[in-house]
Amino acid sequence: MTSVAIASGFWLARNPAPDGDDVRATIAALQRDAQTDRFARAIQPRQFEFPADHGPHNDYQTEWWYYTGQLFDAQGRHFGFQLTFFRRALLPPDAQVPASSSPFAFRQVYFAHFALTDSSSGEHVAFERYSRNAAGLAGAQSTPFAVFVENWSATGVEGDAAHVRLRAAQDGYEIDLTLRNTKPIVLHGDQGLSQKSHQPGNASYYYSMTRMETQGVVRTPRGQFNVVGSSWLDREWFTSALEDDVAGWDWLSLQLDNGEEVMFFKLRQKDTGATTFAKGTWIAADGTTTLLRGDAAQLEPLAHWRSPYSGSVYPIRWRLRIPARALDVVISARIPDQEMRLSQRYWEGAITAAGTHRGLGYLEMTGY
Repeated sequence: MTSVAIASGFWLARNPAPDGDDVRATIAALQRDAQTDRFARAIQPRQFEFPADHGPHNDYQTEWWYYTGQLFDAQGRHFGFQLTFFRRALLPPDAQVPASSSPFAFRQVYFAHFALTDSSSGEHVAFERYSRNAAGLAGAQSTPFAVFVENWSATGVEGDAAHVRLRAAQDGYEIDLTLRNTKPIVLHGDQGLSQKSHQPGNASYYYSMTRMETQGVVRTPRGQFNVVGSSWLDREWFTSALEDDVAGWDWLSLQLDNGEEVMFFKLRQKDTGATTFAKGTWIAADGTTTLLRGDAAQLEPLAHWRSPYSGSVYPIRWRLRIPARALDVVISARIPDQEMRLSQRYWEGAITAAGTHRGLGYLEMTGY
């Protein structure tokens, strides 16, 4: 899932480059429009091709590279991080535009979110950047792998998307991490086709690297910390929008102590909060997967936190049950305030799981 509720739009800027406020206004205003049908859609399963699919899919309207992880220093100090890169097409691939010699001409806009949770200090910070896919300001490629927005980046070590270096820094907070995938790539849904409703085309192509050994450096105003841990990559691309009656979603990933993982999400109805659609994936220790249909898992809120900044009320303790896997755990936020107060507001943060299984993961909540 994504941390930004975005749909379609039509906009192209060429000379001069828009400033940050212009780009933010453009992204925030994007709504479903007639041009959506001029982009490719995720309708049926496809054959994934690597390394090509690690790079951009410009025929689709929206795409992201979504890294999250939990890290520890030698004294046990805990950090959670998120570094996400989003691509958004501003024109359909068949649109005709006047030829331009400007190096700032572009069809794609990229934006990125960087967040860091320092559990010991009870602090969570979040930052965002926007830029055009032109003049070396932002972009993505498959070979050698790279995705970047200005100087925030994920780059392949020797070009490999399964072995990457993540770098981001702002206002005294910084990560410089190396991630190496240790399990087979996971295709979610039906061979990588992940439905978001019962309507055909409201779906994404979705794969993950669910267990990425991580090491590197975290810097905050409190000092520099050498850390190790584990990360998770989500990759999705699509052309679709949520149904009109959907308020938002709850999504989680868990890395369990026994070497297994689980991803699960559910969409919530606006008026009642009832689940309108839910799916997930169980990943065994050897990398084999099992599709979790909506009735295979129950995710129930147990406790809430009210943001003093936005007034939003978020569930920060949950009970997750998957009877077929004998899993019954309580999921808790590392700290309550992991609200992303950016151009689009949502909650995303580090979690723990305890019960029949133990593990670490990340939780995302939108529409509260």
